[in-house]
Amino acid sequence: MPVFKLIRAVTKPFILLAEKLFNKPPIIREPMVQQAIDRETANMAIYEYRGCPFCMLTRRALYRLNIRIELRDALNNDEYKTELVEGGGKNQVPCLRIMHEDQKDTWMYESRDIINLLEEKYGRDKAA
Repeated sequence: MPVFKLIRAVTKPFILLAEKLFNKPPIIREPMVQQAIDRETANMAIYEYRGCPFCMLTRRALYRLNIRIELRDALNNDEYKTELVEGGGKNQVPCLRIMHEDQKDTWMYESRDIINLLEEKYGRDKAA
């Protein structure tokens, strides 16, 4: 077993446990505001690995910001991995894909950049 797979296998349960134990409560919005955000985020997807600590940070931000973005497991799903590499240009997670009507998708890597974008667009001061 390659070293990284071994490390991932050992750390994954702890990462998932920490995600469950330390999540902050989600933002509660008026139903109409939440529905508008849900429509806006329907054209987004996050490519991830469940045991990746950077992906965990991104998932925690999604939970806290109460945003529903499709999560795509690029480790265990070959179709998603191919989309990630061919569309985004590299096999790195987390990656936020924003699908545009003109078929020119935006691919954003780096958990901190993704979280900052989501905070800016959907953070507490944007919720009302």
